Amino acid sequence: MGDRIVLDTNVVVSAMRSRQGASFRLLSLIGTGAFDICLSVPLFLEYEAKLLEQVDELTIGRRDVGRLLDYLASVGLHQEVFFLWRPILRDPKDDMVLELAVAAEARCLVTHNSRDFSEASSFEPKVISPGKYLLDQGLNQ
Repeated sequence: MGDRIVLDTNVVVSAMRSRQGASFRLLSLIGTGAFDICLSVPLFLEYEAKLLEQVDELTIGRRDVGRLLDYLASVGLHQEVFFLWRPILRDPKDDMVLELAVAAEARCLVTHNSRDFSEASSFEPKVISPGKYLLDQGLNQ
């Protein structure tokens, strides 16, 4: 079993907008044992809403969005969040992602918007970009 990580929605959307770059590489490694992704119902629903909202800009269609979500649900570690820390961050949706990372005892919260999580520095999960996570884990080939 690898690290437990939480993927912010922007990483999943970015991966589906382009097959180039660290976000797509990270998504392609899900289920390989390199790391485990943690999911909560609210985060999963946000993935779905954002992917469907932007489906015309993605490299996949609506049906494949459903398949991707089914796959993520099948391999992700499902985590209930019983304790809410909010408000910590400016955006309540970011609070939801941070709360999942804390509840799941994730090693990293992977996002393209590290600044949005700057107030979370007192919590355990390391806030890191997809590229930096891949580099740190030696997964960037």
